[in-house]
Amino acid sequence: MAKAALKTITVEQYGSPSRRPADQRATLIGLKLNKIGRRSVLPDNPSTRGMVAKVAHLVRIIEQ
Repeated sequence: MAKAALKTITVEQYGSPSRRPADQRATLIGLKLNKIGRRSVLPDNPSTRGMVAKVAHLVRIIEQ
């Protein structure tokens, strides 16, 4: 039997981390983002969604 494909989301950074609190900058690094225009493919789970929600003003989810 084939394994079920894991769901993923693609996140793109469009806002600058300059003048943001340290915890928001750390969240961007945790999402594998640190420069404007970078994209990262991440597993779609509650912890990732929570991180995206924390920096929702700096990132967008790309539809696949």
